[in-house]
Amino acid sequence: MIGWRYSEFVPGDETGSTFDKLLKIFQELLVYTSGDVSEALSWLTQLDKEYDLTNDEYGMADFIQDLIDKGYIQQKDSRDPNFVPSAKMEIALRKKALEDIFGDIKKTKRGNHNTRHGGKGDEFTSDLRPYEFGDPLDNLAISETLRNAQINHGIDNFQLSQDDLEVYETYYQSQTSTVLMIDISHSMILYGEDRITPAKKVAMALSEFITTRYPKDTLDILVFGNDAWTIDIKDLPYLQVGPYHTNTVAGLELAMDLLRRRKNPNKQIFMITDGKPTCIKKGKRYYKNSFGLDRKILNRTLALAGSCRKLQIPITTFMIARDPYLVQFVDQFTRVNNGKAFYSSLQGLGEFIFRDYKNNKKRGR
Repeated sequence: MIGWRYSEFVPGDETGSTFDKLLKIFQELLVYTSGDVSEALSWLTQLDKEYDLTNDEYGMADFIQDLIDKGYIQQKDSRDPNFVPSAKMEIALRKKALEDIFGDIKKTKRGNHNTRHGGKGDEFTSDLRPYEFGDPLDNLAISETLRNAQINHGIDNFQLSQDDLEVYETYYQSQTSTVLMIDISHSMILYGEDRITPAKKVAMALSEFITTRYPKDTLDILVFGNDAWTIDIKDLPYLQVGPYHTNTVAGLELAMDLLRRRKNPNKQIFMITDGKPTCIKKGKRYYKNSFGLDRKILNRTLALAGSCRKLQIPITTFMIARDPYLVQFVDQFTRVNNGKAFYSSLQGLGEFIFRDYKNNKKRGR
């Protein structure tokens, strides 16, 4: 007799092999260890001992061998027996970050986005409107057009006129050049609170979102401490905090330089930080002050915010701390730039960035 066999439902255990479940944990550990495979495997082994992640049929040795066979880890070179993440793993980390942080791309509550106006573009909506001269016929709503022709002219004398045509409304999709600034000053791990790992995950998710959803856009990523420098997308999982102060001026100067090279008129800067600016460079020497808001440092930073405003480059600041000096600085910074600022918890950071990127992407026509 053919029938259904029911079993007890265990939340979180509905799909996936042992390898897949271990892989998800291992990927999380890789981000926390900044790509140190040996340390991540050591942590995973400890978790296995405590929570029985493996069994007699599939153990840690099997998992490590599968990581090698499936191309997720590889030896650095023939002279170094240690393993490093492969390019396949780096892509997998970005995709996982996208799913973890931007998991509401497909399913979202109403009201998350501002109302946008329709126009001639390349992203369809469910709205219809009468055909206007110059509308691409690719947007033609066939069923509705034929129905109009039948109603207006009848079946016996069927004909199609311009007045019968209806097209799908679309959103104009603009190209955008984005610079993402990530603070890697010492305060990102100060007092035992890990702020750099969520920042890395958000950066990986945002980069994966832009490169796959908007391949014609440009994304530059830079980090700033005492100085600022660019990094490749593939290096995001390996970011580490250094013994640095926060030279926001250096980060903004580099961001503006990168955007000047982009011919795209739509430009924006995202800045993830947890501290007020505490450092600037004067010639070859650094001027540093970690106490309060230093007037010299503040004035230089605000001047750059004003320059970005004149160039029509909005800056969106995502604050992952509630330090009163940080709040005071960001309030002034945002007013001068006429940009945006979000006071975010570490858990809400990804949602804020996703929503703002989408709002800046859509231009009504």
